[in-house]
Amino acid sequence: MLRVDGHDIHLEQGGRVQLDDSTLTLSSSSQLVHGVQLSKDQTGVTAKLSLSNLIISVFFDGNTAQILLEGPAGSSVEGLCGKSSRSLSDLRLSEYSSTSCEMQYSETADSTIDCTSVTERCDLLKEAPFSSCNTDIDPEPYITACTDTLCKYPAVDGLNCQFLKAYARACSLHNHTLDGWTSKTDCSSEAFCQDRTCSDHEFCGEKTVGGDTRCFCRDIFASKYQANNSLGDPTVCMQDSASLTLVGCLLEDKGIDYSALHLNDPTCRGQVDELTHMVTFSFNSSNSCGTVVTTNNSELIYKNTIMTQNSSSDIITRHDQVYIDFSCVQTQPDIKTATFRIRDSSVIQHITSGVWDYTLTMKAFTNVSHTQAVESSIEVQLNQKIWVELKTDGLDGDVVVVVTDSCWATDQPSPDSTPRYDLIINGCANPADQTVQVEDNGLGTSNYFSFNMFEFTRGSGEVFLHCKLHVCPKQEYSCLQ
Repeated sequence: MLRVDGHDIHLEQGGRVQLDDSTLTLSSSSQLVHGVQLSKDQTGVTAKLSLSNLIISVFFDGNTAQILLEGPAGSSVEGLCGKSSRSLSDLRLSEYSSTSCEMQYSETADSTIDCTSVTERCDLLKEAPFSSCNTDIDPEPYITACTDTLCKYPAVDGLNCQFLKAYARACSLHNHTLDGWTSKTDCSSEAFCQDRTCSDHEFCGEKTVGGDTRCFCRDIFASKYQANNSLGDPTVCMQDSASLTLVGCLLEDKGIDYSALHLNDPTCRGQVDELTHMVTFSFNSSNSCGTVVTTNNSELIYKNTIMTQNSSSDIITRHDQVYIDFSCVQTQPDIKTATFRIRDSSVIQHITSGVWDYTLTMKAFTNVSHTQAVESSIEVQLNQKIWVELKTDGLDGDVVVVVTDSCWATDQPSPDSTPRYDLIINGCANPADQTVQVEDNGLGTSNYFSFNMFEFTRGSGEVFLHCKLHVCPKQEYSCLQ
């Protein structure tokens, strides 16, 4: 990253150059951006600027950054991250850190690498045509870096040519052309993975078949998924939606094309983030994508599946099948007690069920149109008709309904106290009390009932009303008596 006049210029993999949050389009002709001359060709990106008495050129091919300082003899500059005593392989371990190159990660060396043949390849820098440059550019630091790294790490990301290419470019700055070096080393002068941009948690490397390139997961990133044998993050449940995000490079490792995946509804596909290559599948209340709603004891389960697209005429397949279930759980409401005082107004209880919230409101009215709420200033008379509204907010009426199982009254706050007087039993009015009427029970997300007011003989002078409700999925067709 170059910081100039308060602006950040990022030279990234694949030849991409970012100015703050925007991507620049570059060519071989220099483009002046905040005093920095930027250009790009098939070998990489060059940034050139003048600073004080120095001319600074930075070249980046996606793997190696080369910095050339031109100025008066004796000029001193501070070094970049790392110390001269640290090997290049140590610095390579730090490349995943976005905050400090002093942060290192453990990475196991590949014991299958033949270090003898690696050393022979790195020693090519002392042979023709490289040898013509040895007097101007010492090859030993390049050879040391080459062997120290290639003896530990597989050359899937162009490492086998990276150090030879870096030396050839350093020689070109001293007017050494090194004719034929690419054919001798079987390397290309073009940048590895040019115009293929990987995310911060990926690196560009060669496929094992076909010689093409793709973005691979970095080990430090993939390890947390591999430890759980998963392809993505846990399900995210919101109030009216659910989503599951899979890792694009892990899918590619399995040979899975994300565009061939869908939910229960084949029209519901994954959305890929162009920067992170993460693939997100989601459903919500307006588009359920074939979500199946079931009950399991005290839970309401919303379940969907990510699966492979197959033709209905396919009898067999020779590709790995994908079948990933994900779900959100909503708990059934427990018995909730609302204190009903004849002189009081409505009472609201907020119920938290799992990660989906909804509210349950109990209100009392003195008229059939439910406009005159019971207030503290209103005296409720014995035998006066009272309408009670049980209303929810936050539930999807297309999927579930609310059923009032029972309502009863006590003269104490506890719903288990005695004496007890039943108003609603098993969803229906108490047949012994002809004043009780139940409306719209199990038809939607709200319902009502009415009764004539009473008091307990030898009671406390207060009436406590309790109701037990449950949420019922419409798909089960078991919501009505």
